Amino acid sequence: MIARAAAILRVLRDSHSGMSLGQIAEQVGLPRSTVQRIVAALQQERLVIAQASGGGLRLGPELTTLAEAARFNVVERCRPLLTELARKTGETVDLSVLRGTGMVFLDQIAGTQRLRAISSVGEVFPLTDTANGRACLAMLPEDEARHRTQEEWARRGVSGDIEHFMSMLARMRERGIAHDLDEHHEGISALGFAFRDLAGDLHAISVPVPSTRFREKRQQIAADLSVTKAHVAAMMTL
Repeated sequence: MIARAAAILRVLRDSHSGMSLGQIAEQVGLPRSTVQRIVAALQQERLVIAQASGGGLRLGPELTTLAEAARFNVVERCRPLLTELARKTGETVDLSVLRGTGMVFLDQIAGTQRLRAISSVGEVFPLTDTANGRACLAMLPEDEARHRTQEEWARRGVSGDIEHFMSMLARMRERGIAHDLDEHHEGISALGFAFRDLAGDLHAISVPVPSTRFREKRQQIAADLSVTKAHVAAMMTL
């Protein structure tokens, strides 16, 4: 029952215009009567609601409350890992989440270096020229990553080679670490990786470094990030 309810919620999550019972049943491969029974139970808990315009069913407001609690929990659970990574590297460490068309910063541990990169919690970074954004793009299905990239380029008036960019994302996906070399902010380079939390949301942990010392520290920071990535993966299975 829980697995079937989760499947229905995921289908509704991916729909932007609402869905009928028949459409949901087709997507999840269940009889319409079964879907109707599960949806009725979800509606009682405000996890699913019917659109007032008659456009079908969509996710309900209670999921927003649960998602907010999950995001807070991600910050709370990742804080010790961010702190340890900042201690090992001496550099600033950021935690961000993919929201809408950008990466929203949720938490940050400042580095101990006198010259260091600092952003503000709540600040929004683009996806295509940042380490954290690229790490998340690399985890998306290729069609979605391509669409988001082209959409952002069009919005920002950027002219880029989409095939070259997609090849770069494929290499980042294979290595598990993404980079930004003076591309988002001149004088700052960064490495980062992405992960999904227990709710399925994409997050990234990144280490921005003044480019004057990035080259000499890149290999060690990548190794330290890989260790943190393994710890995050283990944590998200608990």
